[in-house]
Amino acid sequence: MSDLGGEFGLIARHFTRPARGGRVVLGVGDDCALVQPDAGQQLAISSDMLVEGRHFLATVPPERLGHKALAVNLSDLAACGAEPLACTLALALPRIDDEFLAGLAQGLWALADAHGMALVGGDTTAGPLNICITVFGQVPPGQALLRSGARPGDELWVSGTLGDARLALEAFRGRVSVAALGADFDRVRLAMELPQPRVALGLALRGVASSAIDLSDGLAGDLGHVLQRSAVGATVDADALPRSAVLAAQPLAMQLQCLLAGGDDYELLFTAPPGRRDAVLAAARQAGVPVSRCGRIDVAPGLRIEDGHGQPVDGQWRGFDHFSA
Repeated sequence: MSDLGGEFGLIARHFTRPARGGRVVLGVGDDCALVQPDAGQQLAISSDMLVEGRHFLATVPPERLGHKALAVNLSDLAACGAEPLACTLALALPRIDDEFLAGLAQGLWALADAHGMALVGGDTTAGPLNICITVFGQVPPGQALLRSGARPGDELWVSGTLGDARLALEAFRGRVSVAALGADFDRVRLAMELPQPRVALGLALRGVASSAIDLSDGLAGDLGHVLQRSAVGATVDADALPRSAVLAAQPLAMQLQCLLAGGDDYELLFTAPPGRRDAVLAAARQAGVPVSRCGRIDVAPGLRIEDGHGQPVDGQWRGFDHFSA
């Protein structure tokens, strides 16, 4: 007997629909889903968890929350140069709230449809609000973008603009005046709550970029992962980091904090040899995403931040750490 008022009912109402496309053989409703990648492809798999009060505010509209929950996972596939296939959703809820769930599902389905992927399973339980999505993608063998491929002499690139999501957080925290931001507050809040995963750019950079990572915890911290895995160093030109007009209007110290240690950008940071510059720009045009050169990979270990004149920029910037923030 089905329980349309409990766990299985909410799954049926909000997160179940017929599988689309030949890659999903069996979707929601069994002990396991069955997904068939294209012949000769490798699976790319990533999971991210969003916890209320840690990753998002209680005031975020549920449609935006559903979008972001999937977007942060798609951003990982983008950084790997992988094509999205399917995802699962594990959801803890303090109570069943159909209005909230309808909005959450709407945001999730819209982004899933935009990338041709299916929701194929997951789990629900009672508990503090927690959203965990696992995404499955595919990439040809040997073509995945990795953190370990950066080489001395490579140029450092970043997509889009950085720092607006952190600026919105600073406004919510009261460290930046919402009144002073005016209409710009809504713009930076969109960056925080509706990040756009750069899947098309990741696909276009296969065979062009030497390494890549998505910017989830701040440029300084995420670039540090690339440097560690590639056993190299880097110099970043802080003046070349792309920023919006609203961020550029803030004091320099706030700009640098948002640009280098902001987090929640979900842009791609990647490296490529200087001889591939035209190919990088062509990939960006193909994806419809602006990219900016912002530094270089060095032999000497460590991360150096300079201004446009080559002078050191004082400060310490660390990536977001869930157990120290």
